[in-house]
Amino acid sequence: MNAGAPPAQRNSLGRSLGLGEKLFATPTERRFVAAVDDGLELVEEGLLREIAFADDIADATTRYLLAAGGKRVRPTLTLLIAQLGDGATPGIVASAQATEITHLASLYHDDVMDEAQMRRGVPSAQTVWGNNVAILAGDLLFARASTIVSGLGQEAILLQAETFERLCLGQLHETVGPREGDDPIAHYIDVLADKTGSLISTAARAGVMFSGAPREYLAPVAEFGEKIGIAFQLIDDVIDLSDQPAETGKKAGTDLRAGVVTLPVLYLRQSAQTDLEASSLLSEIDRIVDATRAAAHRSGVEPTTEGGSSAPLADATAHLDDEFADLVRRVREHEVTERTRVEAHRWAREALDALAPLPDGPVKKALTRFADRVVERSA
Repeated sequence: MNAGAPPAQRNSLGRSLGLGEKLFATPTERRFVAAVDDGLELVEEGLLREIAFADDIADATTRYLLAAGGKRVRPTLTLLIAQLGDGATPGIVASAQATEITHLASLYHDDVMDEAQMRRGVPSAQTVWGNNVAILAGDLLFARASTIVSGLGQEAILLQAETFERLCLGQLHETVGPREGDDPIAHYIDVLADKTGSLISTAARAGVMFSGAPREYLAPVAEFGEKIGIAFQLIDDVIDLSDQPAETGKKAGTDLRAGVVTLPVLYLRQSAQTDLEASSLLSEIDRIVDATRAAAHRSGVEPTTEGGSSAPLADATAHLDDEFADLVRRVREHEVTERTRVEAHRWAREALDALAPLPDGPVKKALTRFADRVVERSA
């Protein structure tokens, strides 16, 4: 990143994890923050360099979501945990770049699978170039991440392969859904662990593996990463029902209306046998989801889970908007939403419990604050 870039455009520990300067008041803690921020600049410079291919279309498509922004949470965790060892070593910087590029690749593929219209405030890649180009752009990014990792040794190659496998399994299991006899809630949590927790866990493990930090910290940070990833996604389920679109960046109930499975909906299904209100809410959700899909089919546009919509679809479903807004309010006020929030807090507590073997100091302090912020956030 250009050293002269405006501070607001730079990634930093504060921007990535929401950790303000007041949290780190001592000279030692401020040196810690500066070291992480310096490492992030190296990562950002390398991302622009690494996502460079042989032709213009490959460059334009693969850099598209990188240019759209992102908080670089995964590289930040790697650099933060690396302070338990030698800090931003070349291996740490390379692994952080590979993890972020892997994350970017997964977004391209996820948006095709979900038929999302928007990502990071811009039209999704397949909306701009079509499904085939978006898939190939994701494939190119996965390949480039593997190329970076190949220079870090066999252990890194195995870690990348295992992570990629879990990302694919998570998407597969989400697509297929629970099989007969499976607990739908346990299945959902497993999907979150694979699709989100695995890559955050990998970012955390890399912070130990390539910094020379004591290897006994490897298992604790891996567990922290996976569990905080699950907590993050569960809070997203709550945020989907928020009536503060200015904060969340999308309409309340966007996932609900698109028929996306979330934990509040799973809790409603679990309660429907004995809870008349839950049963009624489920029936109304199904009716509006079906009506939205029928309107989308007629207009030739699929509903989106990213807050965007087409004019034909919006016009075709406008008569449902007031009714749906009231339905979202009722789900938000139902006890299933608070149960989801409590479950997210439970996973965050377990993530923090995993950090017990780490020494007291700025790394543990930052990870603790990050876990708190994950479950406190409203967007």
